[in-house]
Amino acid sequence: MINGFTIDLEDWFCSHNLKGSIRYEDWDNLPGRVVQPTIQILELLRKYQCKATFFVLGWIAERYPDLIRVISAEGHEIASHGYSHKLLTEMTRETFKEDAEKSIVAIYNACGVKPKGFRAPAFTVVESTLWALDVLQELGFTYDSSIYPTSVHPDYGIGDAPLSIFSPQKDLVEIPLSCAQVFGRNIPCSGGAYLRFFPYYFYKKLVDNVIDSGRSFIFYIHPWEIDADMPRVELPFTKHLRHYSNLLYTFGKMERLLQDYRFTSLENILKTQGNIVPEFKLI
Repeated sequence: MINGFTIDLEDWFCSHNLKGSIRYEDWDNLPGRVVQPTIQILELLRKYQCKATFFVLGWIAERYPDLIRVISAEGHEIASHGYSHKLLTEMTRETFKEDAEKSIVAIYNACGVKPKGFRAPAFTVVESTLWALDVLQELGFTYDSSIYPTSVHPDYGIGDAPLSIFSPQKDLVEIPLSCAQVFGRNIPCSGGAYLRFFPYYFYKKLVDNVIDSGRSFIFYIHPWEIDADMPRVELPFTKHLRHYSNLLYTFGKMERLLQDYRFTSLENILKTQGNIVPEFKLI
């Protein structure tokens, strides 16, 4: 089974968890740290001859075009993570379209690539924002990877969405984030905090659960999740725990995944995927 390796390319201060403490308007005044951890990830991918999909924030593409060119030159897929990292649940259809268009322009100006894939900040293609899929299709995207088919997280998820790659409408494919099925429940396990929280042996069991069901495992990580020295922001206890736990161990766990499983970019998975569920209406 070939699996998908993805990176949500944003800086440490872009995370939704920090929104209550750091304003978007202040981003340019904060010390950027995205380059070094991204280079570390690129070196790791090179070591294991793995191609990945980088969901690039347009704001990052504008400020670090050289980094985006390096990623693209190494053969990795460049996709869009929007421009401002604003949640879709806080946007209208019109403001989302403007944000996504702005990301396309920023990415193209950085590396000459028009992205075909999209991932919403904090996976906020949810039941109330399914209009975003129409917008993505209008803008020429061919796939989305924003839907988490789970009901256990308070901020995201569509519990009855398919677990496998499917087509939510004509000419658009959805590559959902991975969930293991445990006692009849969909347990999110794609990456991020789930990788950091769980002991590796347990996390591997969840990954094996996904693969044993015949599905590709879709992994994601943020560069800041391997940056244990990033600035700390005062947060409520639960958010602090979720955001800063086990940063020292993320890189090692990520390398073990590359040792234990075969990964590639999402565009390569789609080229070899022959069992996409026919058009499946979410509403």
